[in-house]
Amino acid sequence: MQALSDVSFEVEKGEIFGLIGPDGAGKTTLFRILTTLILADSGTATLNGWDMVRDYRKIRDNVGYMPGRFSLYQNMTVEENLNFFATLFHTTIAENYDLVKDIYSRIEPFKKRMAGKLSGGMKQKLALSCALIHRPLVLFLDEPTTGIDPMSRKELWAMLRGLKSQGITIVVSTPYMDEAMLCDRIALIQKGKIMSIDTPQGIIGRFPQKVFAVKADNMSRLLSSLREYAGVRSCHTFGEFHHITIDNEQLTIDSLRDALVEAGHKNLEIKEIVPTIEDCFMELTSETRA
Repeated sequence: MQALSDVSFEVEKGEIFGLIGPDGAGKTTLFRILTTLILADSGTATLNGWDMVRDYRKIRDNVGYMPGRFSLYQNMTVEENLNFFATLFHTTIAENYDLVKDIYSRIEPFKKRMAGKLSGGMKQKLALSCALIHRPLVLFLDEPTTGIDPMSRKELWAMLRGLKSQGITIVVSTPYMDEAMLCDRIALIQKGKIMSIDTPQGIIGRFPQKVFAVKADNMSRLLSSLREYAGVRSCHTFGEFHHITIDNEQLTIDSLRDALVEAGHKNLEIKEIVPTIEDCFMELTSETRA
């Protein structure tokens, strides 16, 4: 099965570029190609002018890669892991400590603890420190916030903004659509194909329809009613609301409200909302299937 198809994009120096898509979209395969861990069957890729095949040694010296699965040595301490990665790149913790200080200082009190005994958030901080210790030009982060608590997610994104201010280019993948808004530009990817590339607001601004949020007492029955109603173009569940788009030539919100009330839906609420990145993703996915 082909993991990627006709993928083409450029990342600007010093930006946070996000690859946004669900599991199985091709994000990890793309990262492994761009970090020279696997070879693409066709096509070319360059980093800072270096070819991924011909100049792979230079690329490996100048990128940091944090895979989605914690891959450090769990039977080594925090300090031993960081020293090991510094040695691999012919540097020391002291030489580049200013770059990782804000991140590593949060786990430094536990530097004698085995990496396998760390919490999820602390493991991510250690992995990020190890990926940065050689001061890379580009940092690749494959789903760095998967499996960690909301506070650790917030802390990690604050760290990424700090790294950006130091001139490091960051390419990050995530299945969480809300994290798209934290990137400078994003690529929406599904089944190995990039569906759209722009700033988050640019993608939202091109959404072709109005979006309405609808809720009632029985959300399951409401979902069935909305999907069966003529003139409702799409309907997806988002938290406590169903988000719908409508065919303006066939349906008005007032007529939809009247029909839902007549069908027995209680405490009905319908309101127009600003589309989210997830709304845009679902719309693009629907267009692709069509």
